[in-house]
Amino acid sequence: MILKPITPNLGAEVEGLDLTQPLSREQVSALQTAFETHHVLVFRDQVLSREAHKAFARYFGDIHVHPSKQNLKQDEDPDIFFIDIKPESKQSNGETWHADITCEERPPYASMLYLTRVPDNLGGDTLFANLEAAFEELSPDLQQYLMQQSAFHDGELDLLRYGIRLKAGQSYPAHTHPVVIQHPKTQRPVLYVNEGFTAHLLNVPTFESDLILQGLFQRIRTNARHQCRIKWTPNMITLWDNYSVQHQAIFDYSGYHRYGERITIAADQAPQAFTGAPDAV
Repeated sequence: MILKPITPNLGAEVEGLDLTQPLSREQVSALQTAFETHHVLVFRDQVLSREAHKAFARYFGDIHVHPSKQNLKQDEDPDIFFIDIKPESKQSNGETWHADITCEERPPYASMLYLTRVPDNLGGDTLFANLEAAFEELSPDLQQYLMQQSAFHDGELDLLRYGIRLKAGQSYPAHTHPVVIQHPKTQRPVLYVNEGFTAHLLNVPTFESDLILQGLFQRIRTNARHQCRIKWTPNMITLWDNYSVQHQAIFDYSGYHRYGERITIAADQAPQAFTGAPDAV
């Protein structure tokens, strides 16, 4: 297995593995270590069946079921979230910076997207941002303020971006999480708010919540030092840590087709507040 970092702090391409074949215990251990270090792993030229995709995901944990499969689209494979952007589409999934499904009580720990059809070298990249690094760059006073806060994450915010309104009898998750969480694997502090799902801070005036959140969202969007950009090729998997990174799908390929299937990997528990000293980890 060969690792080729994309930036010093975020992302790596993995070569020398055939994901259609079972992995050894040593290979899985090496991948898990690489994942904790690089946060985003890219595997190119992998022609996988749906079952092989699921088998690879299970090396990192149990498969998480997307809430839309529980509440809105119960006739589809519950393990797969389908991303099918047609040439005539006016928008794509994930154009807003976000982490996946943080509106749930126990959001997925990781996400794994397998794209089989991409625009013909005409866009469709994905941006990722390191939220451990985003927290580290804040002043000590702001770090301490945020460590005392919680935020409300509302799934209906995301649905409304796609023109989806819940009907009578339907429901969609909403939940409160700490603004700064402890990463379940590395134990490092992570800034855990995102534009896609985070509605407001709790127990502060609305103007203060807006001031803090909009400032953080803008910094995540615009600080290229903490970002990497992934260019997709056909039959490629990207695995990302849904706690330590956010991502944005760039819809710059109108008139072309992009198709993929995403699996999310369940977390062992709900996000836990970080209560230590940020510079002691």
